[in-house]
Amino acid sequence: MFSILWVLVVGCKNQPKNANLASAPQQIHKEALKLLVGTFAEGDDQGIYQVDFNPETGELFNSRRVAIENKPGYLYLSKDGNRVYSSNGTKPGSVSAFQWNKDKTALDKLSNFSSIGDGACYVGVSPEEHLLAAANYSSGSIVIYPLEEKGGMIDDPQGVQHSGSGPHPNQKSAHAHCVQFSQNGKFLYAVDLGIDQILTYPINSDNKLGEAQVALQLDPGDGPRHLIFHPTENKVFIINELSSTVVSATVDEENGVFTKIDKKSTLPEDYQEPNACADIHISKDGKFLYASNRGHNSIAVYSVSEVGDLELLGIENVQGDWPRNFALSPDGNFLLVANQKSDNIIVFRVDKQTGLLKYTGNQLGLSQPVCLKF
Repeated sequence: MFSILWVLVVGCKNQPKNANLASAPQQIHKEALKLLVGTFAEGDDQGIYQVDFNPETGELFNSRRVAIENKPGYLYLSKDGNRVYSSNGTKPGSVSAFQWNKDKTALDKLSNFSSIGDGACYVGVSPEEHLLAAANYSSGSIVIYPLEEKGGMIDDPQGVQHSGSGPHPNQKSAHAHCVQFSQNGKFLYAVDLGIDQILTYPINSDNKLGEAQVALQLDPGDGPRHLIFHPTENKVFIINELSSTVVSATVDEENGVFTKIDKKSTLPEDYQEPNACADIHISKDGKFLYASNRGHNSIAVYSVSEVGDLELLGIENVQGDWPRNFALSPDGNFLLVANQKSDNIIVFRVDKQTGLLKYTGNQLGLSQPVCLKF
């Protein structure tokens, strides 16, 4: 995460695509955080963007492209902030590694390799940052690459093809949608929307994947998409794209298996229109869980009990269309939403006592934002 000292803040309402913001300057001395944005923008706009974010007011400003890349739909930022990895949702798919140039104004590409599949949609890096994994939605496969010390990928991939199907029309075949390394680095979890399963792969001493087992079998037609781990406890939370639900589960760190605790809807009881869930995040204290609805165009807010039970607290309109991804600010005071179809990033303030969201009025126009990373 990079920061600069800034003095002038500019506004951000109702801007056109890829617009920088302009309003009356305010004399606020505060370090601006850097927000990375992956996009599905096309033509001259395609690539990875960086935006300045005022952590005091929640304002976004000074949008600029830092890398030209085709469909960088998901990003991973290294712990030291010096390297960026992107999954590129093309056919065939690919994964890229970048590092910042000397003045941190642009990303220089270190390597780009095949994702051994089509439609790469997610990239994850191991806790020690020596392995990279990617999920391919279209081909229903995953891949793992070793990383060199400087962060580039080593051209020694291991690809794994999933198989199976489910009852939903979008489950005619496997669709790997997320890969996450376990918090102890012993396993790789692959979330497959097409087969209603989360698979767990042991990581061998030679940094290769062993034989998969089912970490969690979801209900038929759930369509699991993403997962997020509890910040301090052995719990995990899964968002189901097709059934518009979230699931909490315990994690057995020794064998990589999940045990279901609770399952709740992300929608109001009277909502009957189409919906597809997308992203999921948890507060740093582990008390509140957030899930995005594409169609209903909202963020569902839950409380998380000590045992992992979920209670729906509220559902907040995202002031846009198709919230594919969102992020909590590092201090947890704000929640930012990437609305893909309305071409905007929206900022909510988070009430840390209740977990509820309040729209700040701050937004930034950007073409097809689909991933936000601080």
